[in-house]
Amino acid sequence: MSIDAESIKQGQKAMWTAGDYPEVARRIASVGELVAERAGAAPGVELLDVATGSGNVSIPAARAGATVTGLDLTPKLLEAQSERAAAEGVTVKLIEGDAEALPFADASFDRVTSCFGVMFAPRHAVAAAELARVTRPGGEIVVAAWTPGGIVGRLFAASSAHMPPPPEGFEPPVMWGTEPHVREIFAGTGAELAFELRTVTFEHESVAGWIERDERILGPSLMAKAALEQQGRYEELRRELFALHEELNEAEDGSFRVQAEYLLTVATIPA
Repeated sequence: MSIDAESIKQGQKAMWTAGDYPEVARRIASVGELVAERAGAAPGVELLDVATGSGNVSIPAARAGATVTGLDLTPKLLEAQSERAAAEGVTVKLIEGDAEALPFADASFDRVTSCFGVMFAPRHAVAAAELARVTRPGGEIVVAAWTPGGIVGRLFAASSAHMPPPPEGFEPPVMWGTEPHVREIFAGTGAELAFELRTVTFEHESVAGWIERDERILGPSLMAKAALEQQGRYEELRRELFALHEELNEAEDGSFRVQAEYLLTVATIPA
């Protein structure tokens, strides 16, 4: 079943423009460093970072000496990355573009990466095929994606249950965090796949503080809150969010600490 991918992309552009994603990105900066490392960023390596955001992969990759191109759908994030790259003294070529229609010739890059980014492209197989298309033979694609069973996936599910149903044929972004689905969407590429389940630590002084901060800076949370408040329904979701955070909280001193699970996929293109 086809979906209105363009409408979804416009909604996502608005979602990631809202709030303060560069601030959100700081909590997952270590994952970006890992993705750049796993991609083998180094002098002589040409690397494309898809849905590059504020630069969690592209900037450490450039710092390691790679020649880096970053692509994103959202101009605000590209502007933020440009400022960050300048402040860190590295060069990243930044392009506004679509993960489902990469504006590059076949086999343009040694490595292609995405850290919690390409997972939001509406048509997963289309995006996977594009990642593979622009990767050179023998090159690698490295993708980090939240899993359905981790805290982020469960938060997405909780919020979605209170929002209008997605269009028919919609593939939840967290499906990129499941091995069978990733195998399916890369099936036509011939890529050899390897997987690793990992976690990144989320911490704050309290559950309440973490949730309140998300309501201010995290685009999906901010937009869900605004939509549901208009209907007088947000407090119901907020109670569910508190319960979920309390359930998963590992801290016993009143603070908040949780291990957020994600799947790291490395896809090697046949030589």
